[in-house]
Amino acid sequence: MLLPLLAGLAAVASAVAAPDVGRGPAAIKAAQSASPPVSEPARGRGRPLVVIDPGHGGHDPGTLAAGGSVAEKRVVLATALAIRDALVRSGRVRVALTRADDRFLPLTERVAIARRLKADLFLSIHADSAPNRAARGASVYTLSDVASDREAARLASRENSADRFGGLDLRAQAPDVRSILADLAQRETMNESAAFARLLRQQTDPVVRFRTVAHRFANFSVLRSGGIPAVLYETGYLSNAADAAFLQSAAGRRAIAEGARRAVEMQLARIATGPRPAP
Repeated sequence: MLLPLLAGLAAVASAVAAPDVGRGPAAIKAAQSASPPVSEPARGRGRPLVVIDPGHGGHDPGTLAAGGSVAEKRVVLATALAIRDALVRSGRVRVALTRADDRFLPLTERVAIARRLKADLFLSIHADSAPNRAARGASVYTLSDVASDREAARLASRENSADRFGGLDLRAQAPDVRSILADLAQRETMNESAAFARLLRQQTDPVVRFRTVAHRFANFSVLRSGGIPAVLYETGYLSNAADAAFLQSAAGRRAIAEGARRAVEMQLARIATGPRPAP
């Protein structure tokens, strides 16, 4: 399933194909040796693992904040670190980052890290932009080969082009998402991803402004995660002055982090307990 997506990426393919060494610190170190990103696990081997993916990085800046002075890659890294810290302080789950500094990662490598670590949840952090400076609010995306609207399709196309910063262009492999979607449907992973998307909205909405239609669908390369529930969290619009100020503030990061922490812990508790038997 995933291996066709990794054609031409020998380092990533070898990371996925390497022998299984478990889900604790040894597995995280093994993934690090195969891939450059730094992982930050919480203590406790038996706890579920969430992989947080700060978008963009290195020579791929992402979008720019209003005024052009701040790049998305820096804003989302700070947000991802805040979410990690909130989860580690809580101590209920283990946490890994696809990147903990300013480095470029191919989209498929981000997914490969989560698969290699056998993550229970994958959360990709981004910030949006739009020609209309009045557009604002957060959105949560889950995987679909049919976009929920034109804006979702535009955003997925833009985010999927990130690999071209590294001299890669995997758009020709997009049809492979259909086989992944079929597998996801069999394992109910798409339903779990949608449930997590709803939790992110519910647990963060009181302090983070969301768009009216907050849960959207599109064919994001970074969400082709096989059997791992995965969402892409657009935390707001850097093209909007109010959103940009919120996302760059310590208070804004804390609000996003605490909402994400609650949603992650609730989602992983749901996965751990499984569906309740019918009465």
